[in-house]
Amino acid sequence: MDLGLQHTRVFVTGGTKGIGRAAVELFLDLGASVVTAARHRPDKMHPEHVITADLTTNEGCRLAAESARERLGHIDVVVHVLGGSSSPGGGFTALGEDEWRQELDLNLFPAVRLDRHLVPHMVARGSGVVIHVTSIQRALPLPESTTAYAAAKAALSTYSKSLSKELAPQGVRVVRVSPGWVETEASVALAERLAEEAGTDYEGGKEIIMQSLGGIPLGRPSSPGEVANLIAFLASSRAASITGSEFVVDGGTIPVA
Repeated sequence: MDLGLQHTRVFVTGGTKGIGRAAVELFLDLGASVVTAARHRPDKMHPEHVITADLTTNEGCRLAAESARERLGHIDVVVHVLGGSSSPGGGFTALGEDEWRQELDLNLFPAVRLDRHLVPHMVARGSGVVIHVTSIQRALPLPESTTAYAAAKAALSTYSKSLSKELAPQGVRVVRVSPGWVETEASVALAERLAEEAGTDYEGGKEIIMQSLGGIPLGRPSSPGEVANLIAFLASSRAASITGSEFVVDGGTIPVA
């Protein structure tokens, strides 16, 4: 299927690894012009595709937005992938002010700040697509370790829905992609650590993670490329009437009617 993304100008956050890296590579393969932002440029990514900026700060978001517009001329699609969690285990009592602030600064505020800089230009042109990558943990938090992350992603989802209602009449579509467990570099490292602790192999470590999620009916995690495929479709004119929706990519982890 030709998605018609040739010459589309795309800004992806968190585009140096995982889902973000897969999205950058796919958009490039489909003929789009793409830039991403990262604190450090990976050796394997061409400098023209990477803006060095810290998106966990207001100033970093401003600089990244300005640089992206300078390089691309304007932004047709912004894909907010940046996110993650480094909070310790131990439940809610293990989360202090610093941990809560860190999770919000990584998983919520970059999207809010960058939208504030980029979306008005989309509105002025009467077209554009904003894609927020949330998480099934907004509905399925793991109390032992992801309470703050899940809360930040839930806030991102609510913000995204509100933004979609405001911008749809002005020609700008806003959608959400909600992945479950994705086999990224970070999740591979987690599975390997759990496997070592349990005295099993990598596949055994994956089973531990799937059991903690209540099982994945598909029997495996999603791949970054599978999530990127959905992102590219939603960014395209093939999805021209889709806005305000949240699309779950989780192998059936969350049962739905």
